Amino acid sequence: MLAYERVGTGEPLVLLHGLAHRRQGWYPVLDRLTERREVVLVDLPGHGASPELAPGAPTETMRKEVRLLIDHLGLDRPHVAGNSLGGRLSLELAAEGAVRSATALSPAGFWNSGAEFAYTRALFRTVTSLAGRLETRSERLLATRAGRALAFGWIHARPHTALPDLALGDFQGLLRALPTIERFIEDREPLHAAIPRDVPVTIAWGWLDLVLPLHQASEARRRLPHARHFRLPACGHVPMVDDPALVAKLLLRGSEPVR
Repeated sequence: MLAYERVGTGEPLVLLHGLAHRRQGWYPVLDRLTERREVVLVDLPGHGASPELAPGAPTETMRKEVRLLIDHLGLDRPHVAGNSLGGRLSLELAAEGAVRSATALSPAGFWNSGAEFAYTRALFRTVTSLAGRLETRSERLLATRAGRALAFGWIHARPHTALPDLALGDFQGLLRALPTIERFIEDREPLHAAIPRDVPVTIAWGWLDLVLPLHQASEARRRLPHARHFRLPACGHVPMVDDPALVAKLLLRGSEPVR
């Protein structure tokens, strides 16, 4: 069973992190959500404290594991939100009719070509190689603003603002996820999700996203014209650290009960 935390009261909202991250990546926005939502933070397979990802097509296998957890928790079509890979999973769950709403922050799957995906794959390989070299010095490095900027400037627009303990945990989470990362960066299948119109969808993209560049937001708008589309100023690929208040507002708006 996947590792998770369940806190707060109100409409259920399941939060899914991105590739190489962990459920604690949502901590910067958590306190702004729990008075109005019952929040379920999930470690995806092969990440955090969850078991390894089972054999098979990685995205499909991961989505099935998330659905099993939702069923295990007794959640009847909860709201779901995700970042990057978690955003893609959220949209695929919406296409299956398994959720009441989906909010996706820089969701994966909207590249137009193999060359676009090759850029993201090369970036992940560079980052994971660098992380391996820095592992023995990570605690001392991430205690400094400059060290956090070096380690997380690829996903955050303001990496120096991350708390040192949270940054160290994220770095260790990346190292833990290396086998899963390798499987996903070989899977370049784009997202083709036909989402029913009665499932509200919100998609937002960081202006300064270096992992899945902003022009992919236009492709998302083309493929999902009925979704609500936003751009997040001064935010990178993982915007929860860059602007917690804005991200929390977006998550609450995206998961408003349907009347």
